[in-house]
Amino acid sequence: MHYLRHLQPGIDHHAITEIHEQRQRWVNQNKKGFLRYRTPFERLRAHRASLTDCTADTVTIGGSDELSSESRQEIREQLKCFMPWRKGPFSIFGIEVDAEWRSERKWNRLRDRLPDLSGKIVADIGCNNGYYMFRMVPHEPRLVLGFEPSVQHYYCFKSLNAMAGFDNLHIDLLGVEHVSLFPQSFDVIFLMGIIYHQSAPIEILRDIFTALKPGGTLLIESQALPGSEPIALFPERTYAKVPGTYFVPTGKALENWLLRAAFTKVELFCAHPMSSAEQRRTEWMEFESYEDYISPQDPALTVEGYPAPWRVFLSAVKP
Repeated sequence: MHYLRHLQPGIDHHAITEIHEQRQRWVNQNKKGFLRYRTPFERLRAHRASLTDCTADTVTIGGSDELSSESRQEIREQLKCFMPWRKGPFSIFGIEVDAEWRSERKWNRLRDRLPDLSGKIVADIGCNNGYYMFRMVPHEPRLVLGFEPSVQHYYCFKSLNAMAGFDNLHIDLLGVEHVSLFPQSFDVIFLMGIIYHQSAPIEILRDIFTALKPGGTLLIESQALPGSEPIALFPERTYAKVPGTYFVPTGKALENWLLRAAFTKVELFCAHPMSSAEQRRTEWMEFESYEDYISPQDPALTVEGYPAPWRVFLSAVKP
């Protein structure tokens, strides 16, 4: 837990350490569900790339000429163990990993709105395999801490960063519900693709407000309804086949949530409809994707008959 030394002394060190140790005991069990991801991590961590590049749309870790064809094939087989790959693209020792989401599109929408990250303490809540964390590296943050409770994504990031070797990127098996343990700790918090999975979204935003330093920035991205009315959909069971979806807001509703949570300078700076050009099946994600979530009779509707999703991006500041 080397990341704790970078954080404010006012955080709850005891509670964070206790949760960390509990989850490490859990994830280190010699059970099939954990070994499924821990074993490829242990094999991949033996390889250290001499080339890394996080400036382009594809995060590059290692070149194809750094390893033998046999080693590259072994790495490919181990990377396949982390399927389905949700975020990307990556190039790992010349192995092109085309993830379900073309995550570079989301990053490029955020890029011009990034606050100064140089020397800053950043949290990426729900960081998945760390694609956005790697994209932050060229901005020279002091620390990026990824909150990620999924064992699959946790070990995928650890494998990638073991090969890349960035010592300012860290991950822990924490969820958004743990952010309240980090009062006034972060200069910037990224909350992307998370808020609509929360049954009490305003309370989560208030916890994030508490975790930001005064003057800190929240960058939030969410699935959304089209339209300008301040409303949110509460689906009966699923939305676009996704369980665990609670409130799907319009951009205006999300703006109001942020204001209710005491944020200022709230700005909706991007809104766009989703499409299968951005979220789709690939060799590295072979299951259902966006085109399967939309009504075949009317692309303006989900399979449940709800309005098809947009994505919205907002920034907000803690005064």
